[in-house]
Amino acid sequence: MPAAAKPDKATDVKSHILDTAQRLIAARGFSGVGLNEILAGASVPKGSFYYYFSSKEAFGRDLLEHYFSKYLTELDALLADENVPARSRLANYWRFWKNNQESEDPCGKCLAVKLGAEVSDISEDMRIALKNGTSAIIGRLSKVVKQGLADGSIKSTRNPYDLAETLYQLWLGASIMTKIARNPSPFDAAMAATDQMLSGN
Repeated sequence: MPAAAKPDKATDVKSHILDTAQRLIAARGFSGVGLNEILAGASVPKGSFYYYFSSKEAFGRDLLEHYFSKYLTELDALLADENVPARSRLANYWRFWKNNQESEDPCGKCLAVKLGAEVSDISEDMRIALKNGTSAIIGRLSKVVKQGLADGSIKSTRNPYDLAETLYQLWLGASIMTKIARNPSPFDAAMAATDQMLSGN
C-alpha cells in the first residue's frame, strides 16, 4: 500500500496566510488592511509574502478563490440531502446566510458582499474571481431550484437559472442594505420576496 502523501508545507503556510487575511479583510475591507498586518497576524516573516504571492492583486485573487472554494464545500453539504424537499434546503441556506451576515464573527462574512463593489473596478483578476465564485453559487442554487420544480416544493414558470440568479442578487442586495440600515429588516423583506417567487407569485 503506498504511503500517504505528506502535506505540502508551502501550501499549508499559504492557506494559513489566506485564512488570516480573510478574517481581517472581512472585517475592514481589502484596502483597509496592510500586508504587514496580515503577515504579523499569520506569524509569517514580512519578507515571505512575495514567495507565496507575486503581487497584492494576485494575493487578492488567491484570497477570493480560497474563500469560494471553502464556501462552495459548505454550500454543497448544506444542499446535499435530496430526501429533504428542495425548497426547505434553500430556506436553510437563506437562514445560514442571514445568520452569518448578522454574526459579529468576521470569518462568516461574505467576501462577495464585502469586496464586490470595492475591488471590481480596481482589479480585473479579483473581479473575475468574484464572478466565477458567485456564478458557481448560482449554479448550485439553480440545481436545487430545478429539483424543487420536480418535487413540487417550488412553483414557478421561470427558468431555474434565472430564478436562482434573481434570488442570489436579492440576498446580496439585502446584505448590503442590512449593513447600511444596521438592522435585519432587509433580510426579512428578502425572505418574504423569496417565498413569493418560489410560490410562483
